[in-house]
Amino acid sequence: MRYPYGKSIFLTGGSSGIGLAAAGLFAEKGFTVYSASRNPQTETRSFPGGGEIRPVAMDVRDTESVDAVVEAVMSQADIGIVIHSAGIGIACPAEDFPPDAVAGLMATNYTGVLMVNSRFLPYMRRRGNGLCLIVGSVAGLFPIPFQSHYCASKAALDSYAATLRMELREYGVRVSLVLPGDTNTGFTGARTYEIDEVSPYYKACVAAVSKMEKDELGGRPPISAAKAMLKLCKSSNPPLRAIVGLDYKLLAFMQRLLPDRLVETILRSMYMGAVGGPKR
Repeated sequence: MRYPYGKSIFLTGGSSGIGLAAAGLFAEKGFTVYSASRNPQTETRSFPGGGEIRPVAMDVRDTESVDAVVEAVMSQADIGIVIHSAGIGIACPAEDFPPDAVAGLMATNYTGVLMVNSRFLPYMRRRGNGLCLIVGSVAGLFPIPFQSHYCASKAALDSYAATLRMELREYGVRVSLVLPGDTNTGFTGARTYEIDEVSPYYKACVAAVSKMEKDELGGRPPISAAKAMLKLCKSSNPPLRAIVGLDYKLLAFMQRLLPDRLVETILRSMYMGAVGGPKR
């Protein structure tokens, strides 16, 4: 096992899903993981290989919370890896703008990453070594009906990470994205519907998101994404994007080759094939 960035990790979203799976896998491999979430476990977990999961209570949307936790963690550890896996989802038509829901989504999925990075990256820069690992989604590459706001948050992360990677390279800090597809986690059940039953899109939205949720529940276990993350953390020169699963790698490759109209037709047939267009 190689540790090009050291053995200390700060991870967000560690109480469930991909974050929880990643924290366990990294601790098994000898890392000390400071696992941040709004509702963490209360006790440190130790593993036979010397690794630990040290839970910390933090809300990526709250400046005071982030500042307090980062200061405490930095006083204890030489953090070489920051992993961003906190995320939420909402379902609604792209036409709609539920302000509180969208603000909460972007604060968790996008600006929360920026806030945490703004605290850790200056230290990593001075350190001359480090890895910023962001859990994005293939939804940042493919438009999914009634997931526009979520897709936008993940597409924003993709552009942000690509730019950050160029800016930090000369300082020895690497940036990579892990892009899972359908994954069986509690994320599915936590997604909220931000649509009224009287909406002309209601039937189409429920049908499309139900299809997506069925695919998620039948998808890969979260450990598959965690393993992809571990592989990146062992590399001194990781790629920008690591798509989880050969099927999604093939889809991403095909998207670059196929005309936009054909990609749109395929995605529409996948999620809206059995439902007519919205009534005016």
